[in-house]
Amino acid sequence: MDLRKIKKLIDLLEESNLAEIEIKEGEESVRLARVPKGGYPMTQAAPAVMQVEARPAVPMPMQSPVEAATGGSAKAGAALPEGHVVRAPMVGTFYTSPAPDKPAFVSVGQAVKAGETLAIIEAMKMFNPIEADVSGTVVAILCESGQPIEFDQPLFVIG
Repeated sequence: MDLRKIKKLIDLLEESNLAEIEIKEGEESVRLARVPKGGYPMTQAAPAVMQVEARPAVPMPMQSPVEAATGGSAKAGAALPEGHVVRAPMVGTFYTSPAPDKPAFVSVGQAVKAGETLAIIEAMKMFNPIEADVSGTVVAILCESGQPIEFDQPLFVIG
């Protein structure tokens, strides 16, 4: 949305008797709210505004305490190939490519340098690059694209 339009909305809000205004144009939206100059009186509570985004529930498998302590299943911890394990720095959705129609950042057997992007994790509508912290060859990719991942979950093994 254009900054001039936002300024006009601010002026409109100040000139009117409105406490708040919200405008949506396509996927963009702007919400302006103001508090009266004296603030809310002590006897009146501030109105609460909450936006909730409904998403379908994704069933998650249950883990035993041993599995939770090892960051996955006890069997998967032993099944990891030898090498440096790159782990998820956050909770989110794992993607191997920048877009569905684009090729993957890396593939098994590919040589990578420290700092090279291996994948991205979408968290709170932000796309965060996952970079190799060591140089070597990608030995294993442990997650599928589009899969929800947990903090500290193994993602790649670099040998």
